[in-house]
Amino acid sequence: MRRAFLSLGSNLGNRAEHLAAGVAAVAGVDVYRLSQVYETEPVGGVAQDDFWNLVMALDTDASARELLERARAAENARGRRRDVPWGPRTLDVDVLLVGNETSDDPEIVLPHPRMYERRFVLAPLQELAPELVAPWWWDGAEGRVVALGTLESLR
Repeated sequence: MRRAFLSLGSNLGNRAEHLAAGVAAVAGVDVYRLSQVYETEPVGGVAQDDFWNLVMALDTDASARELLERARAAENARGRRRDVPWGPRTLDVDVLLVGNETSDDPEIVLPHPRMYERRFVLAPLQELAPELVAPWWWDGAEGRVVALGTLESLR
């Protein structure tokens, strides 16, 4: 059993419902904890609505590849389209960390290569695992983040 961290975000449709469905699909039967939901500005230059983001800590025996498959299945189930790079999404799920595992496989790079550059990942990750977020990463990261409350309170 090891701890994995995944980032979930949505900026189309009912964001709370997309996030809740994503959490349920990715978690399966594994034990998990969720950060608060954060409203965040989009990163990447495409004009679009703000995102709602959270991070999930998952205690699992699943491999990184299995978690990636769960993430993609959850995105597909919520109608995720990949027409525009960094464009609007019903659901976006990224595998951030899986225990101490590292990978340079183009399908799943671990740790996630841009997680320390984005406040929409750092803020909720710091909430769940402050020891994983160095203070100086925050200074170099981009994006506005505002805590909204728990996922349940937003549904």
